[in-house]
Amino acid sequence: MHTEFTLNGELAALPHFLTSLAIGLLIGLERERSPGSRAGLRTFALVAMFGTLAAMLSEKTTPWLLLGGLLVVGMMTIAAYFRAKDDTLDPGTTTVIAVLICYGLGATIWYDLTTLAIMLAIITTILLYFKTELHGISEKLSRRDSISVLQFAVLSFIILPVLPDQNMGPYEAINPHQIWLMVVLISGVSLAGYVALKLIGQHHGAVLGLFGGLVSSTATTLVYARRSVENQSFVSLAVVVILIANLTVLIRLSIVSAVASPAILPQLLPVLGSGFLIGCTVTAYWWYRLNQQDGLPLPEIKNPTEITVAAAFGFIYGSVLLLSSWLSDIAGSTGLYTVALVSGLTDVDAITLSSLRLFELGKLNASEAVTAIALAILSNIGFKLGLIAFLGSSLLARQCVTGMLATAAGIGLALLNI
Repeated sequence: MHTEFTLNGELAALPHFLTSLAIGLLIGLERERSPGSRAGLRTFALVAMFGTLAAMLSEKTTPWLLLGGLLVVGMMTIAAYFRAKDDTLDPGTTTVIAVLICYGLGATIWYDLTTLAIMLAIITTILLYFKTELHGISEKLSRRDSISVLQFAVLSFIILPVLPDQNMGPYEAINPHQIWLMVVLISGVSLAGYVALKLIGQHHGAVLGLFGGLVSSTATTLVYARRSVENQSFVSLAVVVILIANLTVLIRLSIVSAVASPAILPQLLPVLGSGFLIGCTVTAYWWYRLNQQDGLPLPEIKNPTEITVAAAFGFIYGSVLLLSSWLSDIAGSTGLYTVALVSGLTDVDAITLSSLRLFELGKLNASEAVTAIALAILSNIGFKLGLIAFLGSSLLARQCVTGMLATAAGIGLALLNI
């Protein structure tokens, strides 16, 4: 009995080593296909198991053993590249780092962080495998685009943490941390669309509408309305891009609402979904009629993460929040709906986030918040129809009005039932 107990105790560590072996084989399989790599399938598998073994022994002896193992693995891998006779081989920096990560993942598994280790192993393999594609992305992004990412990091990790997270001002409607959190949220969604627009180039047709809507549906509408006047053959594409951008606003607001106030989704999603589904039917018709064209223009949009752009949105959001609180207090829901109609002309995000914030504070019920958001969307649709009518061709206006009014009708019908 004693011998059986001892064997069971020893074998209890076996799953850790088997997991390490699997992780090492996964990363090593990718490195095996790299002609310049000095470490392959067996090396990565052994390194991962060595990391688990070093972590196990460090618990029984000294923690320095784990660090010593890391140094040994790193030095041996670097030495393998120094001994290489072929100067044409890759210097191996990526493989060296991958070996060290593999050792660390093996140690991580011993400390019962298996799920994290597996996730990191998969991410590591993806980064190694898609080397060419990642280099292609870096070549397409300009210096300004790189600055955009850094500016978003400043918004998220430098400015946001230092702002006070407390309600202040009239009606206690102003919370600097919450306001800037919404700035980060909108900037993040916009940045994703902005980068995507840069990456897809000018040969993917109405996909531009999707990413244009994530960044700014109004800017997308403006650009394509102008181009429809310059070239009548451009109208078919412009219709589809504008309609898709208009529908993407509903997707964008659903994402924002899910993050800012998940509790309101059961009331809000039927309204947004109704407009989306009805609008999609008309958009699908125009998509069917569209002939693919080359030389498509990208929407002329500003970097959404510039400090001045983000600060301007934060100011607008805070002002709408304060104005909504004041008018709701003196005029009830009528005052809030007035603000929604006016602010929604140019910016749906600010009134949406303001309404969600008031809902979270208990100053609005769900139906009032949803109505305010819906009115802002309808107001914004009307504004964009006006842009198309004044700046676009008459043909574009006639074709766009069906899809945009279909979306508005879907929202309006759902709004009557809440």
